Amino acid sequence: MMLKFIDPDHPFYRPLWVRLLIVGFTSGWTAVEFMNGNEMWGYLFLAMAAYTGASLLLFYKPKDPEPAAESEAGAMTADEASSTTGAAEPVAVEKKDA
Repeated sequence: MMLKFIDPDHPFYRPLWVRLLIVGFTSGWTAVEFMNGNEMWGYLFLAMAAYTGASLLLFYKPKDPEPAAESEAGAMTADEASSTTGAAEPVAVEKKDA
């Protein structure tokens, strides 16, 4: 079994902008380390940028939300649906002739 440093199935990584921000940050920090002459740290962050880019962008396959939750929501009765939405049930009013 392969050790996952980043779990791409976590809901935190679902938005594209979050994944791009992480990959961009690690890539940018790689450039900072190389510009300052720190080759060891540069190579370390280069490997980290490659790993995050591969796992969060190239091989990213989002999983559907819990299918059990959707099936339960679809199986609601009309009474349950009206009680959860707060809608009042229609009441029949009889008119009495005086």
